[in-house]
Amino acid sequence: RFGTLRKLARCGPVSMYEALRSEWAGSLTPAQVSEKVKRFFRYYAINRHKLTTLTPSYHAEGYSPDDNRFDLRQFLYPVSFSRQFAMIDELVREETAVGAVGHP
Repeated sequence: RFGTLRKLARCGPVSMYEALRSEWAGSLTPAQVSEKVKRFFRYYAINRHKLTTLTPSYHAEGYSPDDNRFDLRQFLYPVSFSRQFAMIDELVREETAVGAVGHP
């Protein structure tokens, strides 16, 4: 689900967190969703440069590694995503505060 949201829905860390939070609301807490999203983007940033060495090939699906000839995205990302992760932490704090006020 992470790769589909990142590539097809073009989600960054915050928008992916918001999408998965509503999707997984019954099974995971907001803090658990945020940890999963942060872990995904951290490892994506660490390993993104490896995707630039793929050879051109034919792929028939919308979600598949493309041939990278026309891929102009950056391939070196900062691992910290400090601004985005701080925003996710703020959203988790707000939701936790609302949940604490709603339940006595």
